[in-house]
Amino acid sequence: MSEGDKRLRVAVLGCGSVGSQVVRLLSEQAGDLAARVGAPVELVGVAVRRLDATRDVEVAQGLLTTDAMGLVTRDDVDVVVEVIGGIEPARSLILAALEGGASVVTANKALLAEDGPTLFEAAEKAGRDLYYEAAVAGAIPILRPLRESLAGDKVTRVLGIVNGTTNFILDKMDTSGAGFAEALEEAQELGYAEADPTADVEGFDAAAKAAILASLAFHSRVTASDVHREGISEVTAADIQSAREMNSVVKLLAICELRAGSGGDDAVAVRVHPAMIPRSHPLASVREAYNAVFVESEAAGQLMFYGPGAGGSPTASAVLGDLVTVARNRLADTRGVGESAYADRAVLPMGETLTRYHVAIDVDDRAGVLASVATAFAEHGVSIQTVRQEGRGADAQLVVVSHESTDAALSATVEHLRSMEIVREVTSVMRVEGAME
Repeated sequence: MSEGDKRLRVAVLGCGSVGSQVVRLLSEQAGDLAARVGAPVELVGVAVRRLDATRDVEVAQGLLTTDAMGLVTRDDVDVVVEVIGGIEPARSLILAALEGGASVVTANKALLAEDGPTLFEAAEKAGRDLYYEAAVAGAIPILRPLRESLAGDKVTRVLGIVNGTTNFILDKMDTSGAGFAEALEEAQELGYAEADPTADVEGFDAAAKAAILASLAFHSRVTASDVHREGISEVTAADIQSAREMNSVVKLLAICELRAGSGGDDAVAVRVHPAMIPRSHPLASVREAYNAVFVESEAAGQLMFYGPGAGGSPTASAVLGDLVTVARNRLADTRGVGESAYADRAVLPMGETLTRYHVAIDVDDRAGVLASVATAFAEHGVSIQTVRQEGRGADAQLVVVSHESTDAALSATVEHLRSMEIVREVTSVMRVEGAME
């Protein structure tokens, strides 16, 4: 930004579903943005892979370029908005933008979860902002409250539904009785799931978001590789029915917690997996492709953030919110809050994480079976909360819900059960969150 020229010049990387909406809002809301920022916000370039591609918004030909690196290193660019996703070339472009003196707004959860520290260090060295509200839960303002509003509090737990595709699929399985494949096909037809849904249904997307949430909440560096991850592709209609019989639902949850480590100090436990939660829990009512994040802290207590977690316009809303903040900081010649990793807490392995299990076991219908199953749990130090028998004869099944224990002890218990002569099959194993009714 030149002396006496108070225009904020913005470059956008990517013009897909999110980028096109960012471009649209920059044009349609130009007057309001100028009033909120304190100076006009001018779009000076949009980097795309192909100039002739069909787009959701009309972009002046003079603004389009395939030279993304040339765009971010222009000396007149004040803010770079990165919405192309992926690791490369996004990382190189963001680093070049920061080194060149531009502030950055990004929605790139995968990059932040894999190599966030490199980006934060580059922003710190350059004295520029790196904002990323749109990286988690679309339009829902969750990162800023964790970073700023709760900065004076101690967050102890973040529990959330942060992937709309999987929530839509599980919701359809619950409400319609559909199987996984059928619900996934409907999600693809409606545009909620990609042709290759792996990142969503196997939990990679949610794990990246969980890493970002845990890093902010607990002031420690957490990467996607630190997150225990399980997807929903193995969830069956029988699992959904078992949950229904317990007045519960199945959700893919991102769970970030402070737990006591081996040395007695607080450690971070981060996991993504399907779990049964009671229908009375606030997250149980989150339907279709919506997201919600439940935050627990010592002083504020319980807070819940809810809204559309994906989509071009909702995500663009979060991008524009960051853009306004970053632009104001540029005008004031200051920068916002950077990375806070002072706590440097250890990350607990999944085996040491405390959790609860719901286990359905096909068993022989004969005397002593229940006692033998209870003994198997006891041998691994796992206490049983509830147990019920369903069916008789060849259809006999025990359904056990454990009390909280280490995941390693619970896993060992399940393996023990599978080896028992009286057990025909362990048909369902699922973790449980919240007090079951």
